[in-house]
Order: sequence, then C-alpha cells, then structure tokens
Amino acid sequence: MAGHSHWKQIKGHKEATDKKKGAIFSKLLKAISIASKKESKPEFNPHLRATIEKANEYNIPQENIERAIKKTLSDEESLEDLIMEAYGPGGIALIIKAITSSKNKTIQEVKNILKEKNAKWAEPGSVRWAFNQLENGTSWQPKFTQNLSSGQKEELENLVTELENREDVEKVFTNSI
Repeated sequence: MAGHSHWKQIKGHKEATDKKKGAIFSKLLKAISIASKKESKPEFNPHLRATIEKANEYNIPQENIERAIKKTLSDEESLEDLIMEAYGPGGIALIIKAITSSKNKTIQEVKNILKEKNAKWAEPGSVRWAFNQLENGTSWQPKFTQNLSSGQKEELENLVTELENREDVEKVFTNSI
C-alpha cells in the first residue's frame, strides 16, 4: 500500500497550510512596514493600528510585528505602496494594491498576468473614477457595479486569484457584482 501512509497525508496537508499561512504573514508584515513609514507608534497612526489588529487576527507573533516596524525605521529594505489599474473581463475595473521593493518588476509581472488572462493594463487614473477610496486609505469601494455573465465571472475570479497569489499583491478590488 505504497503512498497511503497517514503521516504522509498529514505532512502534505500541513505543508499546504503552512505555505498559505506564510504568504498571509508576509503580506501583513509588509503592510505593517508600509504603514509604519509615516509614524511608527500605533497610537498616532490609525492605518498602522488597523494593520496590526488584522495581523493579530491571524495570530502573527508580536515579535514579528515589532521587527517589521523596526525594519522600516532602520530602512534596510525600501518597500513602497503601489496602486495599479486594469480592465478585466467584460470591462470590469480593477484596482490592484501591492507592496513591493521592486516597482518595475512587480508592474511587469502584473502586466504579464493581465495579458495572459485577456485583461488590459490601464494608465494611472483611468479606473479610479469608478471607485471611492475609503477613509482608512487601505481599501476601495466601487461607485458603480457591473453584472457579468457566468463565463466572465469565472474568468474574473481566475484573474483575481492569479493576481492575489503573487507575493507582492496585497488585494485586488473590482466593480463587479
């Protein structure tokens, strides 16, 4: 009965879970680093406070959170917040929020994914009109929503999943229902 070991199944499941958890930890710690650029004390920085609360929901150790804040203060790695715009299936507006240390590399990789998934890159400002940026500055809400056919919805879901699986991409916002 080769390949039917109970331990092997547990190991495979644990590896997959740890990989997902690691990706979430990485994205949240990068978000903390970006948020702490303006002010490193959460009492005076609502964006940092909200990001730390989200990190605590995912049980990220306090030590890792503090290290992410200190990393920004020592400025070892220059991370920057990046907002990209695109049009997906059926003309759906996309805002892609990323945190990266290499802006050009991230933009090129996102462009490649968009091209592969039959979506189009949009110049800055050409999609933002369809969204309102919420007060906390970390998310976008659509002003107008669009309906898609079931095939287009599936294409959009695949595109969003592909983009959000990138380590640099934090979140993708759409104006689809």
